[in-house]
Amino acid sequence: MSSTEIPPAVQEQLVRFQQIQQTLQAVVAQRQQVEMELMGVEKALEELEKIDDSTVVYKSIGSLLIKADRQKLIEELKDQKELLNARLTILNKQETRARTQLKEAREKLQEKLKGVQIEE
Repeated sequence: MSSTEIPPAVQEQLVRFQQIQQTLQAVVAQRQQVEMELMGVEKALEELEKIDDSTVVYKSIGSLLIKADRQKLIEELKDQKELLNARLTILNKQETRARTQLKEAREKLQEKLKGVQIEE
């Protein structure tokens, strides 16, 4: 083995570290997306609560706007909000777990790198 080769154990640890990093990035992106969607649902609910039942409201379905019942929309949005909050809880747990795994992998990698001398 030449002096510039990285030992297989260190390479494996580095690959594991990178995989955890990618997982964390994906979870964070998903969490941010769910948070944005949740904000939209909350804003829509807030606006629907301000108006009375006689006000005509429309629901967006694809590129169409369809006349809808205000109370039915409120119920649908409340259900969607509940689902988004549950998803957000799961994503927050996954993010915490990924951050912990990343910290542990970083420490293991640093420990393995202490014993490796790469000469140029």
